[in-house]
Amino acid sequence: MRMPARHYYRPADLLDFPEDGNKYEVVHGELLVTPAPRMLHQLIVGRLVHLIGGYLETQSVGICFPGGDVFGGNDSLLIPDLLVVGMNDVRQMDWRSVRSIPLVVEVLSPSYARQDRFTKRRLYQEIRVPIYWLVDADAKLVELWTPEAQFPTVEHERIRWQPEGAGVALEIGLGDLFREP
Repeated sequence: MRMPARHYYRPADLLDFPEDGNKYEVVHGELLVTPAPRMLHQLIVGRLVHLIGGYLETQSVGICFPGGDVFGGNDSLLIPDLLVVGMNDVRQMDWRSVRSIPLVVEVLSPSYARQDRFTKRRLYQEIRVPIYWLVDADAKLVELWTPEAQFPTVEHERIRWQPEGAGVALEIGLGDLFREP
């Protein structure tokens, strides 16, 4: 029995998808579809944008974006929950020209945790994102991944980040991040 040919998706194919509340991404030709995030997810993303964005205003090494395009060659396009783009790339005002991404953050949701933890994480490692945070709000922890890591560093109390060129580190207490609204 012949199996139907699998479609090999490219970033340009995403332009043809409907604006239906889903997020469409592609990694090495594989289409990833995720539903609209739950409220807890958005609460955590908002807090991180506020904390990281405020820190970057004092350090001037990049700008924090809630989402944005991360290209991984001709066959991969991811839209993380949050990313920091280096100042020189921000000035280009074009996602395709972004090369300096000091930090990517994904907040796990039950429906697509496997994609964030495996498929997307491996691509971020391949393109050498220096640090990738996987935030697990249900378990109240953060996994920290580097390009070389086979396993994450898991933080339960505090995360610390000091990108190249920053005079001081950002420290975020996880009790504050995961507090009740």
